[in-house]
Amino acid sequence: METQQTARDRERAARFTVVYRREQPRLLAFVHRRTGERGTAEEVTAETFRIAWEHTLGGGELSPGWLFVTARNLLRNHHRAAARLGELHRRVADELGRAPAGPADSAVLDALERLPGRHREVLLLTYWDGLGAAEAGAVLGCTAPAVWVRLHRARRAFRDLHTAPEESA
Repeated sequence: METQQTARDRERAARFTVVYRREQPRLLAFVHRRTGERGTAEEVTAETFRIAWEHTLGGGELSPGWLFVTARNLLRNHHRAAARLGELHRRVADELGRAPAGPADSAVLDALERLPGRHREVLLLTYWDGLGAAEAGAVLGCTAPAVWVRLHRARRAFRDLHTAPEESA
């Protein structure tokens, strides 16, 4: 015998599926028009429906308006993150005395990607997230002076990778 909870979950899943099939193409187009990038639009749309599923499981009702507001909020987060990344590029480039990286110049990202995790983490906490030494220390589980030492080492490692010629594969 099926429990009431299982029956409610099946009903919610069925309603969610109907809404998903009806609204996913419209929502994807909405997000794509605002990002101009198909991959980003697909990611934001998928995240919107992930949040919608949690909302449904919590007993909430879905409507097109709810979905579009949620997608719009996720787009704002995406644009803020992109702006922070641009600011990170500018700050790192300024510190190294180089011209800011443009969309075609991925040298900063490539160097960050090649850094060991411990160096990348302290750089991102400081430059991307804007944390001070004490705050970064709380995240990393160390003291503020230790953060300054780690940051010094990370900057040096970044500078070495950023200025070194890339190895060809």
